Amino acid sequence: MSSKKMGRPPSDKPKGKTIEIRVDQEIMSKLDASAEKLNTTRSDIVRRGIEKVYDELQK
Repeated sequence: MSSKKMGRPPSDKPKGKTIEIRVDQEIMSKLDASAEKLNTTRSDIVRRGIEKVYDELQK
């Protein structure tokens, strides 16, 4: 038998931290619409937003 594990390969940048935020229905609707339009996840949209704000602050 092979000792090699099956399953997903390890990530280059594992995402081990979790944050929880409170949003109103309007923000949730915008988040869902953005994720659907871009064919991605809510988490990815939030990450992109954080990167965008951070980049703007570095200017």
